[in-house]
Amino acid sequence: MGIFRKTKTNTLTAAEVSGLWLQYLGDSMAICVYKYFLNIVEDEEIKPILQISLQLSESHITKITEFLKDAKFQIPIGFTENDVNINAPRLFSDQFLLFYSYIMTIHGLNAYSLAITNSEREDIQNYFFECTVSSKDLFQKIMELAKKQPKFTSVPSIPSPHGTEFMETPGFISNLIGDKRPLNSSEISTLFFNSTKTGFIRSLSLAFSQVAVREDVRQFMLKNVKLAGKDAESFDLILQQDHLPIPEKWDNEITDSTISPFSDKLIMFHAGFLVNAALTYYGASLGSSFRSDIMVNYSKVFAHAMEAGAFSFNIMVKHGWLEKLPDTDC
Repeated sequence: MGIFRKTKTNTLTAAEVSGLWLQYLGDSMAICVYKYFLNIVEDEEIKPILQISLQLSESHITKITEFLKDAKFQIPIGFTENDVNINAPRLFSDQFLLFYSYIMTIHGLNAYSLAITNSEREDIQNYFFECTVSSKDLFQKIMELAKKQPKFTSVPSIPSPHGTEFMETPGFISNLIGDKRPLNSSEISTLFFNSTKTGFIRSLSLAFSQVAVREDVRQFMLKNVKLAGKDAESFDLILQQDHLPIPEKWDNEITDSTISPFSDKLIMFHAGFLVNAALTYYGASLGSSFRSDIMVNYSKVFAHAMEAGAFSFNIMVKHGWLEKLPDTDC
């Protein structure tokens, strides 16, 4: 019979429900975020990026609703107009709006590729393929524009090797006593990328800490600022030891506004989403790093993200903000 079981066209596997459900929550959040962004953006080159992002999220919500309804699944509440105040004062600079779009498009592309391979139904596979293609086009537009921005930092380049070489020793012991080999291309890439994304978490948490209404939400964001800032600095330090450039930081692209564009529910969900994504990236980076000091560092930042994830989960449950995914007890 093979490894695949035959399913009716309107039934969904657990993996398909999970992928669609989580994307619905994320895109309903994105609609709120980008509606606010479009109300504050002034740069005429950045504005179309935000418009495309909003249109894609709205189209995703429409398609996911059709899939879930056909399979007789309840539609998530997600986030609505009650979770955004589009008339709130500017909290972010235009450059930060572009940087935000860059980071979130990366997250989307990774999520779609996983959803494709976890889906059995051809129509759902095709849907996530379409999401991938449209997000790829958006990402390329973002990159083209980002390279023109003064704060754009490229991933460090390395010289071309003059021939094939093989490792003569694992290097773990020598790394522990301070005789470190140079960073390889994989380690440079993941360190730079994780510094960029973790620095983004710090800056966004800083903005959220200024506008959060509930004290426990504000305190969580302040804690996130401290942890994410410390983790981004740890990545930067390793890069700097090899005299490599580090990513730009974005704290100064946050205004001093204390009026929130978003509900505390949306703020906490967003923070939790980024923490969960960081756990995925840290785990993958740990598996591709072979210097002991880097491995130890990823273990530390992974523990920090786990701690932040537990805090965010508890706060969302406490306030009744965490929608329950469909399970076997439905």
